Amino acid sequence: MFTAAVVGLGWWGRNLVNTSAQGDKIKVLSVTAGHPENHQDFADETGVTLAKSYDEILENKDIDAVILATPHTQHEQQFLDAVAAGKQVFCEKPFSLTKESAMRMVAAAEAKNLVIGVGHERRFESSMEEAQAFLSQGKHGTALHLEGNYSHNLLAELPLDSWRVSPAEGPSLPLTGMGIHFTDMYLWFFGPIESVNAQTAKRQAEWEAGDVITLQLKFASGATGFISSMATTPYYGRLSAFGTEGWIEVRDSGHPQAGGETYVTTCDKAGAQETHTLGPKNAVKANLDEWADAVEGKGDYRFTSQQLIDNVGVLEAIAKSIQSGQWEKV
Repeated sequence: MFTAAVVGLGWWGRNLVNTSAQGDKIKVLSVTAGHPENHQDFADETGVTLAKSYDEILENKDIDAVILATPHTQHEQQFLDAVAAGKQVFCEKPFSLTKESAMRMVAAAEAKNLVIGVGHERRFESSMEEAQAFLSQGKHGTALHLEGNYSHNLLAELPLDSWRVSPAEGPSLPLTGMGIHFTDMYLWFFGPIESVNAQTAKRQAEWEAGDVITLQLKFASGATGFISSMATTPYYGRLSAFGTEGWIEVRDSGHPQAGGETYVTTCDKAGAQETHTLGPKNAVKANLDEWADAVEGKGDYRFTSQQLIDNVGVLEAIAKSIQSGQWEKV
């Protein structure tokens, strides 16, 4: 077990504090936020120390790691400051907002032999692990196409002044809140993405960047992909991977955090389909646990540094495509 501090105490930062407490690998000693005075009750409830500033956490020799759940524009500097202080870092997604920024972050961590953790917990869902195994074993044949939809309305009531919907914090809430999980998994499943074409729409929410995003993707292998995410519709989750020898589809009955079941269907070249059901799994905890084990030299973490960089590169290309209305290179 090692000690950590959580920085950022919105709904997700608080979830990370509570999730860490469910395991025996990470002990959260301290928390802080942009306005720490607003979070004393939470600190008291969870039995952690409320630090007055991020600097106070970095100077605390009893803290081994920092878990960042802060606005996206703050990630790079906070990450680099933590690395300079010799602390391990787990950073919520998106890891950063530009590829150059992500490269600086990775280089700094690797120079000190630190293990970078990232908040892409959807890789840890049992259904997605099955899909990755199906594909890595070549059961699909030649990769043809990936398509998916990850949507929910958990953030539909965010006010216009929320940082999460600010254009400065990312090109689209449906992308930075949802779709970026799928671009991460697409890199895991089919490899590097070469170019993207993005469209957004403002259908209900008045956020400047809209509440709908649709992405077309071309992989370096020649395969294609499609992702759509909406922030104002009830939960919907589906991902399908197609190849010349078969396909696999993952479909959720509810949001993973709500404990819904997931249905996994595979189809072989002859058209024979098989479906089975998987129960809920705490993927957030599984992610933190695997990172903690890697930090302590007890196993590997399933993200490569290049995948972290590449996913931010995809995000940056999407932002360019939204502005240009054209295909953009990653």
